[in-house]
Amino acid sequence: MSNMSMPPSGLAEDILRNITEGPGNDLHLVTFSLGEEFGVPIAQVQEIIRVGGITAVPNSPLYMEGVINIRGKILPVLNLRRKLSLPEVEATKDSRIVVTEVNEKLLGLLVDSVSHVLKAPAGQIEAAPEEVLDMDTDYITGVCKLGERLVILLDLERLLRREKLETNDGATSPHDGATATGQEGNY
Repeated sequence: MSNMSMPPSGLAEDILRNITEGPGNDLHLVTFSLGEEFGVPIAQVQEIIRVGGITAVPNSPLYMEGVINIRGKILPVLNLRRKLSLPEVEATKDSRIVVTEVNEKLLGLLVDSVSHVLKAPAGQIEAAPEEVLDMDTDYITGVCKLGERLVILLDLERLLRREKLETNDGATSPHDGATATGQEGNY
């Protein structure tokens, strides 16, 4: 297994640009910590940046940390700890924003730290145990065994789609679905 540590700066643009999904069934991952170690396919990661300059957005969902400006683009930043219902911790000098592309949209994921960029052979990846999977955890695609460490593999599209479904299926206010003229319709 090839295992690359992140540069001391924690900024990995040079590594991320040069690695794509490997031959055969190997999977290239970016791993990060949220108390436990999680991984996402490197193909979804655009860059990794230091935390700073997050602007809070009033009345946004609790898991939404705010927005940032990256080279003139405004990106939402999702607090992955909150999204996954993990205990809150204060951001540290090791905290990072992993800029990902999900469904052709850029999104920042606030994580405790970025661990590695690594190639995981198919033989080290197992499906998530059925006992931990249900409608609320269907975004867990598997578990990668790295010696004594386990890396939980996330499907960001499922994680974000689930939230969209919850929002659409949630309680509606008396004003939802009506236009300013009182006609039924979408805004």
